[in-house]
Amino acid sequence: MSLVAALRGLDTTQRHTVLASFLGWTLDAFDFFLLVFVLDEIATEFHVGHTEVTLGILLTLAARPIGALLFGRLADRYGRKPVLMVDVLMFSVLELACAFAPSLTALLVLRFFFGIAMGGEWGIGASLAMETVPAKARGAVSGLLQSGYPCGYFLGALAYWLVFSVFGLGWRAMFVVGALPALLVLYLRAKVPESPAWQAAREQGPHRGAVAAMRGNGKRLLYMMLLMAAFNMFSHGSQDMYPTFLKSQMHFDAGTVAVLTMVLNAGAIVGGLTFGSWSERVGRRRAMVVAALLALPCIPLWTFGGSVVLLGIGAFLIQVMVQGAWGVVPTYLNELAPHDVRATLPGFAYQLGNLLAAGTASIQAWLAAERGGDYALVMAAWMAAVALALAFLAWRGPEVRGVSFEPGRS
Repeated sequence: MSLVAALRGLDTTQRHTVLASFLGWTLDAFDFFLLVFVLDEIATEFHVGHTEVTLGILLTLAARPIGALLFGRLADRYGRKPVLMVDVLMFSVLELACAFAPSLTALLVLRFFFGIAMGGEWGIGASLAMETVPAKARGAVSGLLQSGYPCGYFLGALAYWLVFSVFGLGWRAMFVVGALPALLVLYLRAKVPESPAWQAAREQGPHRGAVAAMRGNGKRLLYMMLLMAAFNMFSHGSQDMYPTFLKSQMHFDAGTVAVLTMVLNAGAIVGGLTFGSWSERVGRRRAMVVAALLALPCIPLWTFGGSVVLLGIGAFLIQVMVQGAWGVVPTYLNELAPHDVRATLPGFAYQLGNLLAAGTASIQAWLAAERGGDYALVMAAWMAAVALALAFLAWRGPEVRGVSFEPGRS
């Protein structure tokens, strides 16, 4: 089912829910990537190297499993909508606080707590959307939801260009802009109802605890965690240090960096929408495997293209594949999860994978420093290895396309 056909088949309430979930992940990613664009400026102000500042990325990613477990369990017990509202408000306030950090240590502490709040959003938003739309629309909506991530990165690039090139402000102004997602709470409050699947489960009887709900599913949790580790190494390995590569190795100005990053994220949006919808026809596993393997021939152009035009083409194409694979993830993980822990398990597995991949940016920065600042070679080798690992893990996993979300039938 195409995205257009899927959206046409939704009623007004379902469309509001999908839009809210999409915006939640978009704004969450927007807040996360603001740090990526100002690594240079923060390092200069606090008189440290890139590697020290990338600890902020590592700490954010490492804290996300805490948020996924905490907010996910609250959402499974008290409902998706109210917990999502609290979560969005929290990560917006913490982002604003980063603008006033007096030292690198204070900034790193704030990024850790921001990671806890950020960790809760994806699992709750994805479960709310997947439980609301018809089964036949899950693939297309999954691609749309995951496209919120590159949309957030795109908005971050736009904010970077406006703050630095247009208004001539500093890195702290970026985090002030990062408070805007708090406005999403008003939309959630006014337009989005509670998940019908969660309401049906509550009416059928007492809520089971996470241990009882997961009994017999330990191997599935382990598989999901390893798969998401590969996925996060795939995306963060191609995105987090990309602006630094463009500035430090290619010596591009802020405007060029912003434009190339926007091109990169345009490719990501195309990929997520395309492969998410395609997974309804060919299956979740096959769509992920094909996208991962097609990333391999894109790598040389992405890092060694030389000119702005060729690098832009490479960035567009590789992100079609990276986020193409990612476009299947929201529906795939939700279809793997028992209904009692659907707000907890997908997000927790996702963020545990993030934890395993949390050192991606720091490792790439360290390896590049060891090679005299050669980010191109480090990023190319990283992506080739991870693409193969991801394709293997996806192919070895279960296929659960279209499983029922009704309590007792999962």
